[in-house]
Amino acid sequence: MAGFAVYEQTRMQNRGRGEDEEKCGLAVSSINSSIRVLRRILNLATEWGVIESTPKLALLPGENHRERVVSPEEESRYLAAASPLLAEVATILADTGTRPDECYRLCWEDLTWANGRNGSLSVRHGKTAAARRVLPMTARVRAVLEMRWERAGRPAEGWMWPAPTLSGHIDHSSLKKQHIRAVKLSKVRTFVLYDFRHTFLTRLGESGCDAWTLARIAGHSSVAISSRYVHPSEDAVLSAMSRLGGHKIGHSLKRKEIGGQSKQPQLTDGQEELWRARRDSNSRPIAPEAIALSS
Repeated sequence: MAGFAVYEQTRMQNRGRGEDEEKCGLAVSSINSSIRVLRRILNLATEWGVIESTPKLALLPGENHRERVVSPEEESRYLAAASPLLAEVATILADTGTRPDECYRLCWEDLTWANGRNGSLSVRHGKTAAARRVLPMTARVRAVLEMRWERAGRPAEGWMWPAPTLSGHIDHSSLKKQHIRAVKLSKVRTFVLYDFRHTFLTRLGESGCDAWTLARIAGHSSVAISSRYVHPSEDAVLSAMSRLGGHKIGHSLKRKEIGGQSKQPQLTDGQEELWRARRDSNSRPIAPEAIALSS
């Protein structure tokens, strides 16, 4: 597999349509994406009994991961420069943390106005079972969807973002040019729409949200993914330790209030000598049977 990856990268580097054209190879992330697909195929083949075991496929090092966080000021400038459709979609992404594909496939029947303070969205389609979840709407999301619902004639069902595509709703290609134009007009550093999800989860983690709650909101299949966004501050650690200490102290005080001063049990001379030996040697308590035999 590593040989295939090197061959593919070399082939793309040597492929030029003209002598003056700058030759560029296949990105490491593209190669790793193909390896991940092949991993999935082999895992399914093993699960279905086609092959006995799954060969180990290592990803190439040097892949650039998306870590772009859009600042509130950049977000405001971007939304002001975006088209009405793009601004609505971007607002949903920034305030719910849904994946773009999850947002594009939302239907009006997935929307509930009565749940919670501002209503909720039901994500029914996703990569894994954990991706199917119910998300509370913020006031900004409710305002955007309410206006869109009114303009559409208050439909009871159907796509929220209908478009003349094969799927019947908007997709990545529907907003690609609009996004590039909005980034250029707003003069913000380049980012992709998926970065709004990363931005939302980063803000959620900075607000003090724990990893388990964040995983449920994000639709992560593993809490290990969500833990990347959670960084407990020193104050949070001290607060947790103080709560634990207070919990133990509270029990001690309650025990004293209920039982009063407890009396030490009276020991015979033989028992006192045995317990003194236990204290000095830090050994286990001697069984009653041993005490009976020694007396």
